[in-house]
Amino acid sequence: MKKFNLFKEIITADKKELLQAINTGKTFAVNYKGEIKTPPYADKEILVFEGKYSAKPVSALTPPTPMKIEEVFGKNYQIVEDEERVLIKAFSNWQELIGLNTPRSSYDDTTADGVAEFSNKELEEIGWQATEFNIDYRKLVELAEEKCEGITLCIEQEEPQYQFSGLGFIFDDEAAQKIFFEYAKNHVQHMMDTHEDFVKEDLTDDEEDAAKFFGLL
Repeated sequence: MKKFNLFKEIITADKKELLQAINTGKTFAVNYKGEIKTPPYADKEILVFEGKYSAKPVSALTPPTPMKIEEVFGKNYQIVEDEERVLIKAFSNWQELIGLNTPRSSYDDTTADGVAEFSNKELEEIGWQATEFNIDYRKLVELAEEKCEGITLCIEQEEPQYQFSGLGFIFDDEAAQKIFFEYAKNHVQHMMDTHEDFVKEDLTDDEEDAAKFFGLL
């Protein structure tokens, strides 16, 4: 998986397409690639903005003022316009982006508690069963980030102190299931072979169920 660090990344959108979306007066979004999207959004769509533009009412005594793109995005975005492009910095809107993107993410790593579950039910089942043999969700997340295709949408910085908050998007859940399952199966087998607390005859009911889930009993 690749990191998309909003502290560092500049999203580039086509100015003409963006203005067309704004002028519809309907809800639209910009994804991390700078593409313009409209709801309903695709599974695993990663957005850096969602909103719509409503022109301010004017009176006969008040001449209309030209719409500025930065006004559409709001104060939490840094916007630079050139002839054909709009450059967007979105890190200041991170808290709102968490709520916007969480429903389509594979896992949530935005709190101090760390990852508690996977949104895909098959990945979650593997994670749940694996905990019986001391495999925590953090290990599976590290495995996904090392071996799976996807994006970690995050804010990450080193100074003045380390800060990380992210949402993970695994693009191929079936491939991830195979990777998770094989890793967990091998780990469980190793624990049963080498650790006295996990001797086959002494397993708890939950540990037995987990071993059966991984095809080891």
